[in-house]
Amino acid sequence: MPTRALLKRLQINAALDADDVETIKALPMAVRDFPAHAPLAREGARSTQCCVLIEGFACRSKTTFTGKRQILSIHIAGEIVDLHGLHLQVMDHDVTTLSKVKAGFIGHDSLLAITRERPMVAEALWRYSLRDAAMFREWIVNIGRRPAINRLAHLLVEIATRIEEMGFAGGARFELPMTQLDIADALGLTPVHVNRVIQELRRDGLLELHKHTVLLPDLPRLKQLATFDDLYLHRSEALSDV
Repeated sequence: MPTRALLKRLQINAALDADDVETIKALPMAVRDFPAHAPLAREGARSTQCCVLIEGFACRSKTTFTGKRQILSIHIAGEIVDLHGLHLQVMDHDVTTLSKVKAGFIGHDSLLAITRERPMVAEALWRYSLRDAAMFREWIVNIGRRPAINRLAHLLVEIATRIEEMGFAGGARFELPMTQLDIADALGLTPVHVNRVIQELRRDGLLELHKHTVLLPDLPRLKQLATFDDLYLHRSEALSDV
């Protein structure tokens, strides 16, 4: 069922009754496969549908006039990468796959109809947008005020936490299809600096990397290094099974 991950994501932060769930399941969704490094949405494009990740990883980014990219957020399965387009319509940034991706596209007309017919679904989508905004605020703090090693630690802990709450992995071990250049663009660092920080975390026994598999041997100590407080994720237990 292509809407399974989306339902799981929405139910983490909102209560949906059986009718809400069935209405979401019935949403018309066009499913497509994308290779790594493919555009899902482009800055300046007019948006007529929202994109839900079913499998894989993607990122939002902006590119300066000099060609430098800043990654604004990382997205995992179940997340809507362009929900703001439902009302703003014109994209003001790019969305690109980081890995092979299976994505579902839901037309704006269908989403607008469901938000008008099902108030709790509208609330769930609103909560999702508010959490998105909270994550952007935390990323600004991370890039602007934390030392490089703390930045990387915070990024890894956040992704581990989000993957675990979706039930995709055990928290301390997960797939992360990002190159050192991707990580540098997410943290406002150079790839050389990222490499040095990775080696420091390895020496301290806080990180193991095997291709794109991340292992965090001492997650509590890494959280302490990151000064990680998950308040901004506004997590709550899912209130029903999908």
